[in-house]
Amino acid sequence: MEKENERNGLPCVADISVLPEGCISDIVSLTTPKDACTACAVSPIFRAAAESNAVWERFLPSDYQAIISQSSSSLDSLNFSSKKHLYLSLSDNPILIDDNRKCFFLDKLSGKKCYLLSARDLCIIWGDTPQYWRWVSQSESRFSEVAELNYVWWFDIRGKISTSMLSRKTNYAAYLVFKLRRRASGFNPPPKASVGTTGGVEDYKQTVRLGLPARERRQQHQIVPSLPQQHNSHPKQRKDGWLEIKLGEFFNEGGEDDQLQIRLMEVEAGIVKSGLIVEGIEIRPTKG
Repeated sequence: MEKENERNGLPCVADISVLPEGCISDIVSLTTPKDACTACAVSPIFRAAAESNAVWERFLPSDYQAIISQSSSSLDSLNFSSKKHLYLSLSDNPILIDDNRKCFFLDKLSGKKCYLLSARDLCIIWGDTPQYWRWVSQSESRFSEVAELNYVWWFDIRGKISTSMLSRKTNYAAYLVFKLRRRASGFNPPPKASVGTTGGVEDYKQTVRLGLPARERRQQHQIVPSLPQQHNSHPKQRKDGWLEIKLGEFFNEGGEDDQLQIRLMEVEAGIVKSGLIVEGIEIRPTKG
């Protein structure tokens, strides 16, 4: 066929499907999990290659066994029929690790590592004083308890995680995962958020609007003070029943064991704040 094309002056087109399955697997493993799933529709040999353990082993984090071993669940990589099924399980079913203080899962499209730091894994100023914060259970939470704000004037929440636990060469975003009681109040002016590594200059990247837009507040029967119009971002509803608001972004170059630090605070207004329920801070790759 190639010789006939050459005689007719047509460009030669190589048929990649004639390559050995192992070669196709190597090629597919250099793409993304999404591309691998798309490749399954090309041909039977592509499907066999794209679903092979060799491909999905490459998509899993190199330390996935060590991460799984930290989980208190019965998850065992040997119990899965294939590496692809293990990958999908870690994407769809987050696991608790680090004495149930963190939740680990994979970004389904990219295979990048994601974490949800529980409220207990955060440093919440006055968090151990029942007068100001109390620890309660929530049926929709992945953790045994969440932090509920009774009232404080000094609002300060901090989280941290080693950058070595994150995927390299990846742009991450940090999100506060929370709910608001019906009569939550005091978050105007909005708190300020910062995301960065230790050793860098602390820079408050943005103010964070915890209150929902008026229409959404009416739908959810929440009474939250209105906020200045210049703060355009607002919380988004998650599939797990919680709200989330973006705190900032961070590019993890990798290669160094540094600390990623996330902070949300408002300590200047002298206004009593109440009605916030904190599940934790989620760290996951940005889209695009």
